[in-house]
Amino acid sequence: MSDIHHARTASVWATRILGAVLALIGITLLVGGVWLISLGGSPYYALAGAGLLVSGVLIAMRRSLGVWLYVIVFLATVVWAFWEVGANGWALVPRTVAPLVLLVFVLAALPAMRPYTCGWRTAWGAIVGVLVIAVVVGAAIAYSAPSFLKSPVPGATEAGMGEPSLQKVGENWPAYGGTYSARRYSPLDQINAGNVGELKRAWLVHTGDMPQSDFAAGKYGAENTPLKVGGLLYVCTPKNIMIAYDAATGEQRWRYDPGVPDQAIPYTAACRGVAYYVVPGASADAACATRIIEGTLDARLIAVDARTGKPCADFGEDGQVSTSQNMGSIVPGMVSMTSAPTIVRGVIVIGHQILDGQKRDAPSGVIKGFDAVTGAQRWGWDMTQPDLPNPPPEGKIYTRGTPNMWTTATGDEALGYVYLPLGNSAVDYWSGSRSDAENAYSSSLTAIDVTTGKPVWTFQTVHKDVWDYDLGSQATLVDYPTANGTVPALVLPSKKGDIYILDRRTGKPLTGVEERPVAQGGVEPDQRSPTQPFSLYHTLRKPDLTEASMWGMSPIDQMACRIQFREASYKGFYTPPTSDTHSVEYPGYNGGSDWGGVAVDPKRGIVIANYNDMPNYNRLVPRAEADKLGWTPRGEARGGDLGGGAEGAGDPQAGAPYAINVNAGWRLPFTGLLCKQPPYGGIQAFDLKSGKTLWDRPLGQALNNGPFGIPSMLPVNIGTPNNGGALVTAGGLIFIAAATDDLIRAIDIETGKTVWEDKLPAGGQATPMTYEANGRQYVVIMTGGHHFMETPIGDEVIAYALPK
Repeated sequence: MSDIHHARTASVWATRILGAVLALIGITLLVGGVWLISLGGSPYYALAGAGLLVSGVLIAMRRSLGVWLYVIVFLATVVWAFWEVGANGWALVPRTVAPLVLLVFVLAALPAMRPYTCGWRTAWGAIVGVLVIAVVVGAAIAYSAPSFLKSPVPGATEAGMGEPSLQKVGENWPAYGGTYSARRYSPLDQINAGNVGELKRAWLVHTGDMPQSDFAAGKYGAENTPLKVGGLLYVCTPKNIMIAYDAATGEQRWRYDPGVPDQAIPYTAACRGVAYYVVPGASADAACATRIIEGTLDARLIAVDARTGKPCADFGEDGQVSTSQNMGSIVPGMVSMTSAPTIVRGVIVIGHQILDGQKRDAPSGVIKGFDAVTGAQRWGWDMTQPDLPNPPPEGKIYTRGTPNMWTTATGDEALGYVYLPLGNSAVDYWSGSRSDAENAYSSSLTAIDVTTGKPVWTFQTVHKDVWDYDLGSQATLVDYPTANGTVPALVLPSKKGDIYILDRRTGKPLTGVEERPVAQGGVEPDQRSPTQPFSLYHTLRKPDLTEASMWGMSPIDQMACRIQFREASYKGFYTPPTSDTHSVEYPGYNGGSDWGGVAVDPKRGIVIANYNDMPNYNRLVPRAEADKLGWTPRGEARGGDLGGGAEGAGDPQAGAPYAINVNAGWRLPFTGLLCKQPPYGGIQAFDLKSGKTLWDRPLGQALNNGPFGIPSMLPVNIGTPNNGGALVTAGGLIFIAAATDDLIRAIDIETGKTVWEDKLPAGGQATPMTYEANGRQYVVIMTGGHHFMETPIGDEVIAYALPK
């Protein structure tokens, strides 16, 4: 009898605790729901909260009516959820999963109710019913969440595109994008969809470049794509150490460390790639007849012998040249190079990463051309001083604060052009002080004649950009198929998601571009362009957000996101930044398409694009408030040290009336959950000629994602944020890592299905490459990880091949 008494006492207290929890949840939903209603939002949360509050009180009193009231609330929730979002698995998660879990506990409390009319048989019967409901809901989630494939490739077109670069891809991978055409395509087909399942690690090496100071910690993200020429593989590390490995074995052949100090690290310590150059007419055994050239974080061009790694004595001073000449006062980290140089007709063309968000009077975005043999500056293009002599007169500097090129240019050797993806003027979220020239070139692709350093044409993707929609992707050169034959063209991806096809000789669109009216207002209404250019060819952008797009792991955090959505300024695409409240920017500054660019299969006529699908939650912070918070530029007090946080999170924008605070990805405080429902990133294939989507699917599993930063370890294809690009091969495969799940995968280009994957030792925020050595095809990726993507930092270079 004593045991029965103790058991009954325990069940009574458990019931009271359950009732108290339900009542607390109910109060939270009721208060938040009323707040949401006052903002014009859904009445569901207030109604559900009232129901849970009453249900919880009754259950605490051990009244069975409370159990059945909760059942009614749950059933009404399921009906409402399917009414609002249909059978959208990811959208159903926060609406139904947590209430379903609670339902199990509520039904288990039935035997403790009084009078004791409901025994365990009734409770277990109800729980079995709940499990049936769970299976149905789970099936709906599983059916719609893992993938959103459109269709298999329906007889993809043959484009037969030529290769304008002098160096071919196949046995070698001689440039960052394969060639300076940046197609990221290899004609190798030893590894194909039929045998890729046998792919194994052939070798793994460590570069040894890991953070060595508190300043460097939290700022690493290698992002490197190696080159391969002859028997050597050329790698550069986050701190610009250049290493040559035997391409077949991974044995180190030489190593050169330029001694970049940690204080030179801007937002991220990264070296995306180096350049390979053959000196015309040089004897094959002459020193530096072939050379590796890189740009460094502390704004130097370094040239070393490709065979030995020794500095080229004929290049500048002992193999190095400063690229920051005539750029005025510079503090460490403000001017750097993280992208690979582009060499056309013997001219090294470089831009600089000017640290974002610091001050309007930032160093110039000048584009410079250097002689690939001597290192002498051939020209410098300053958009506001186009006739400035080279070098500028003593005491004359390039115009400060102009749009820069932080990413990689594309080159056309035949035309003698380089194609520059340009960014914004210094301080991205304020446009009132920009010059006419800055407004003309900001967020544009500009073609430069390398022989003169003068612009040939420019195509602008965003007018008066205040969304940080600078062009981060390389353009990709193609021969575009038309009814009258092929036209030399380029594919231009953008952060805002639109993809354009331009004649690369003239910059004229070959597919439709339409100026459409966009949202107006914000803090500078007179500055906003009434229209923006929309591509009619193809876009990666998804439909505008709605309140129903908000997400979370439970109704409470989803409700919090709905409240934030309703409180913010959101007028759809191109909502202007605001100060009195937050504004929603969608897509966020990470894309669309970012520095990974696109890959093009020239035989199938297919473009492969991975993309991000996340909003930013922004607020312009008045200068007095920013000063009070101590937000100052790099080199002063706080010193522009982002502390490993997201770019734009508390950037001072000195010299403008407002600082900027960007909630990148729009996360809730405390839990760290994203407010937009998944997917957060994807990969798709579309037909080059028509722009028609062939398939589209999420990219990345939820392995490393979860609330409070705790990895869920769920192998569910949620579609994560991603950085890095894709490699396409003639074997019908796409190789890509990029996502936050630390996996490299091979995807069948015909179907979009993953046919092979491997777990990486660190984050794969880099673009893979492939080559042949001793008759064997290798696929290589550098696993450096990335602080912003919250993936583990590493120093591994990994080569994969089929068994011998």
